[in-house]
Amino acid sequence: MDKDIATPVRTRAILEKYGFSFKKSLGQNFLIDTNILKKIVSFADLTENSGAIEIGPGIGALTEQLARSSKKVIAFEIDQRLLPILQDTLSPYENVKVIHKDVLEADVQTVMGEEFQGLDDVMVVANLPYYVTTPIIMKLLEERLPIRGIVCMLQKEVADRIAAKPGTKEYGSLSIAVQYYTEAETVMIVPKTVFVPQPNVDSAVIRLTKRKQPAVVVKDEGFFFQVTKASFAQRRKTLLNNLTSQLPDGKQKKEEILSALNASGIDPTRRGETLSLEEFGRLADELYSYYH
Repeated sequence: MDKDIATPVRTRAILEKYGFSFKKSLGQNFLIDTNILKKIVSFADLTENSGAIEIGPGIGALTEQLARSSKKVIAFEIDQRLLPILQDTLSPYENVKVIHKDVLEADVQTVMGEEFQGLDDVMVVANLPYYVTTPIIMKLLEERLPIRGIVCMLQKEVADRIAAKPGTKEYGSLSIAVQYYTEAETVMIVPKTVFVPQPNVDSAVIRLTKRKQPAVVVKDEGFFFQVTKASFAQRRKTLLNNLTSQLPDGKQKKEEILSALNASGIDPTRRGETLSLEEFGRLADELYSYYH
């Protein structure tokens, strides 16, 4: 028997043993390349005093590598059919706990408090199900969990959007939302051939390192995100057009919006994708006085 779970032979044997069939609705694609898993774990810089949170452990391929590199692993698994498999495959590792819950509904803060006592270094490391990547990442960041960061595998296209710089076609409100809380970098591209079943797209591993303070200090966070979202509503439109059509009472407040753009030193004919986080911060703060 192979030592590692993540080999084609061992993965097939485990799936056959349990008669497991993949559920498309859960976005299940299992990695069958141990080297790639080890690399993913290495990007998280774990030590024997680190805690690791995993989301969607599957049959435990990544979980096993995390268990070997950290003090304790907590894995959230939504699919009940995988629980007996995980109990079997992860039986050699006493430092793993699998929680049968949808991470989007879980109280991760409380779980961390209970499970990671005495550990002040926690990383999220996961091969995320592609259909819920963005909501999961945003939940982890918006809840301001005491984590050092996130290393996750996701669809390459989404990774490109998250790590995008101003002035590129990938840059948008998702780039801003994630980069507001973290420094984002794509650290690895993963071909589709190393999964069963093979997904239709290539994947990428992204590393998000949490900032000590958000990238910009704004008067109102919710309003800042509202402004950035509005600015990208229709990519071909100018900032002025997007903001007047998307913000509440925008058409009535066109003059105020124009004043706010001028006051923040931003040409109203620019497009959203050319603005840096700092510029969006200034603009949101100028607009805030007209809305509150």
